[in-house]
Amino acid sequence: MSLKPIRDEIDEIDKELVELFKRRMECSKKVARFKMENGMQIFNPERENEVLDNVEEEAGEFGGSARLLYSSIMELSRALQHDMLGSGTELKNMINTAEKTVPYTDKNIRVACFGVAGTYAHKAAMKVFPDCEPKFYSPFKSVFEAIRNGEADFGVIPIENSSAGSVTAVYDLMLAHRFYIAAAADIKVDHCLAVKKGASFTDIKKVYSHEQALSQCSDFLNANRQIESESFVSTAASAKMVAEGDDITAAAICSEDAAEKYGLEIIRTGFQNNPNNTTRFIVISRKMYIEPDADKISLSFALPHVTGSLYSTLCRFAAHGLNLTKIESRPRCGKKFEYMFYLDFTGTTADNKILNMLCALSDELVEFSFLGNYREI
Repeated sequence: MSLKPIRDEIDEIDKELVELFKRRMECSKKVARFKMENGMQIFNPERENEVLDNVEEEAGEFGGSARLLYSSIMELSRALQHDMLGSGTELKNMINTAEKTVPYTDKNIRVACFGVAGTYAHKAAMKVFPDCEPKFYSPFKSVFEAIRNGEADFGVIPIENSSAGSVTAVYDLMLAHRFYIAAAADIKVDHCLAVKKGASFTDIKKVYSHEQALSQCSDFLNANRQIESESFVSTAASAKMVAEGDDITAAAICSEDAAEKYGLEIIRTGFQNNPNNTTRFIVISRKMYIEPDADKISLSFALPHVTGSLYSTLCRFAAHGLNLTKIESRPRCGKKFEYMFYLDFTGTTADNKILNMLCALSDELVEFSFLGNYREI
């Protein structure tokens, strides 16, 4: 018994399938021309559902798989039609006219930084804008409001941590404001336990820090349950509060820079759960910047609440061999059990295939927003 005869039969079938696929895509071109001449919309959900229902019924026991296969084919067919009709002209114009250089070394640039001096956000701001004098804001929404009101040109905020995951409040604000991401910066996070001068570890009854930092140090806190933890607006603000208070039983989890800045004594370092703990910060702006070496793209969009809608959309990225590095879902405001998706992938809008794909998605998807094409500093 050998598999060769079966494999030979599969090879023959595959040859036929390829030719049939090519014929089908040629028909898609004809459909595109007809729609162009008659001012018709590319996406016709009723027609697509009718085709998919018929395929599923005719495929019998393989109905579900056949529906999935044809859903991908129709998604690719639609993408071809979008390319031919030049969809997404508004987005294409925005991208083509975006600023080409972020003013990293402009001393007059106005930067809104989350927290207070000494935070990891402060460190990220100085990494990106080494000559700036940032102004500090909290909570997160204040950074967005400063940009919205014209008080700041750029904002620096944390978006995710390698241990604690996404900063969901920032994702919600990004989806609400739809600002652009101009750059990103990864900052190594080494937390320390800081107390007032003269206090010792046995004196500590309560520790303050941002909720993300507390999460990143959960192993330490679980091992020392005699110490109560309480979230505060930021790590550096926690250090400042402890330093300015009279309570020697209070401690802060913060950076060494913050502890030194506010005159606290460091009694423990490097106790976060993950020794390679890193926080990613993004630089946001009302203006779109796309530098020539930008290599990451961020999007947000909503999808209809139907089976396979996310899969169908993601198949476009797979067809171009694109690497998705992040996908986050957040509840869609005012919609019951519907979600907004935030997506990151590696790529550049200088690639026409990627640009055309984005333009097609901008015409098709609900609440689509191009959030930026940027690089890590």
